[in-house]
Amino acid sequence: METLRTEQLRTACNRDCPDACGLLADVQDGKIVRLKGDPVHPVTQGFLCHRTSRFLDRQYDPERIVTPLAREGSEFQPISWEDALGRIAEKFLKARHESGPTSILYYRSAGSMGLMKHVTDAFFERFGPVTIKSGDVCSGAGDAAQMLDFGNEDCHDIFDLDHSQTIILWGKNVYVSQVHLLPVLKRARARGVRFTLIDPVWQQTAQLCDRFIQPRPGGDTALALGTARILFENQWYDSNAESYCDHLEQFQELANSRSLETWARLADVPVADLESLALSYTQQPAATLIGWGLQRKRNGSSTVRTIDALASISGNLGIAGGGISYCCKRRGAFDLSFTTGLEEPARAIPEPLLGPGIFAAQDPPIRVAWVCGGNPVAMLPESERIAEGLQTREMTVVVDSFMTDTARCADIILPTTTMLEENDLLGAYGHHWLIESRPVVAAPDGVKSDYEITQELARLVGLEKDFSEDVDTWKRRMLQGVSQQGASLDDLRQGPVRNPLAGQIMYPDRKFPTPSGRVNLVTDVAAAPTPTTELRPLLLMALSNHDSQASQWVNGTRSGPAVARVHPSAARSFVDGSLAIVESELSQMTVRLQFDDRQREDVLLLPKGGWLSDGCCANALIPGEMTDAGGCAVFYDTPVRLLKLPAKPTSH
Repeated sequence: METLRTEQLRTACNRDCPDACGLLADVQDGKIVRLKGDPVHPVTQGFLCHRTSRFLDRQYDPERIVTPLAREGSEFQPISWEDALGRIAEKFLKARHESGPTSILYYRSAGSMGLMKHVTDAFFERFGPVTIKSGDVCSGAGDAAQMLDFGNEDCHDIFDLDHSQTIILWGKNVYVSQVHLLPVLKRARARGVRFTLIDPVWQQTAQLCDRFIQPRPGGDTALALGTARILFENQWYDSNAESYCDHLEQFQELANSRSLETWARLADVPVADLESLALSYTQQPAATLIGWGLQRKRNGSSTVRTIDALASISGNLGIAGGGISYCCKRRGAFDLSFTTGLEEPARAIPEPLLGPGIFAAQDPPIRVAWVCGGNPVAMLPESERIAEGLQTREMTVVVDSFMTDTARCADIILPTTTMLEENDLLGAYGHHWLIESRPVVAAPDGVKSDYEITQELARLVGLEKDFSEDVDTWKRRMLQGVSQQGASLDDLRQGPVRNPLAGQIMYPDRKFPTPSGRVNLVTDVAAAPTPTTELRPLLLMALSNHDSQASQWVNGTRSGPAVARVHPSAARSFVDGSLAIVESELSQMTVRLQFDDRQREDVLLLPKGGWLSDGCCANALIPGEMTDAGGCAVFYDTPVRLLKLPAKPTSH
């Protein structure tokens, strides 16, 4: 019997994750038989998360869409690419001629983090400019905070943590959301670094830490300000802070505006937690790593600003092993000047308000919608309103590989490549390494990449010349700013390369790209957390989990009802494992309860990314609302209650 030859090929994971891992694919006879982490990638180090290690189940899922589909009544039927793109081009041209280009909505999210997706952005700018989304539903509030405070947003090098004496993980679940940080943290732990985790949710990272502080949801601002008060009272803040911080006196007044006992009560933690955290910031260098969840609240941006201020006044800026890290500048090495982005859109709908925004858009109304790189029905607030909005357009086009909640709303579905078939470039928002993704297998017949779809549509609407170049030409264009510094396309083809524009530490001279050149300390915040109500005493939190990357679920784990974790005291009239209804002001869903006495009594935890069609979509319960800055969604300020299922009628 002939043994098949195995070829090992390198590529990268492009999903919405901070790690942007290097991948090794073992390929036999045109099929991937094994997927593993690339051991030569400095961050991936040869291992993968649970979700990506199971990606071959998704790659070869028999339910994958491999031909264009068109709606006929309530069903979808296969059609040719020529027919699909012809219908789309005709509708695009007609809508633009009759109503102007803003009658077309273009929505792209982070289902793929590849830089080639910006070329599709450029197509819609040049065809229009059309209506786009504004803000960032995932990280926008924190992004805005860091830009306002520091004039820039980037992180210390991931391995700079080797110089830290203290590490504060503020709302960061590394076991689920950044597993490749774990070896660095465990190495630090082994050499005696002290760890503090701050999170209203008990999660596995607590086991890594010396102290776990569990404030009420939204209590982070009060916790930070109470800690700052202790630093000021004990003269533990940096005596030179005034030389690099604006508004130091006003920030001190803010910290002193309430007693320690009041700050502790607002945070719902003992005063000892404030004292412990203050001491942590004096054990320098102290690194603060902020997670992405805590800023998804009404006051999310000001919350991050108070944490920024705490790290700033404590003297932990600009020093090795210190800093305050939220997001690495994943696009910082790339020249994207071929697309103007969101700075001056012709019309934009805030992403957290997409559902109501589709209906509110007038003069002209949205006639046509194009959705790619995302599943907004599952992933954005007011899921049912988004579905209704997409279903009621003259034409909705969805580019995807599977029949998602959003694809079900389409008139035409265009099948696209998976990450193992992609030809692209990637940066990361959890570290500074750049990487190229290369197809390790060919896409199935009938499947096209986003760029191939863009090229063919451009040809039909008179923009062929603008999008005629091959992918390598686009890649070299995007890398032209760093190609002479060791990060050319040829360099990336030898393996991952660290972004040559990224420093090892941020602001080493304590000079900041703000108007004054100094840190812009926050001076006024709404410190009180979002209250629950007597009617709805629990705050809903839909969290990242081991089984889904956004709404891409590991096969066999997507079925309902969703599991809702609560403290037993929050569900006294229920039993562990029973079914219940979770009700918000907006909607309700059936869940299976799982008791967890490590959780706070005022939270109800659901998995993030559940599908509406499975009855598992937490976002169907959440009203569309924006954070105080940055256009982030307010995912974690929705009060809910548990109700008994109605009794089944008895038969006679």
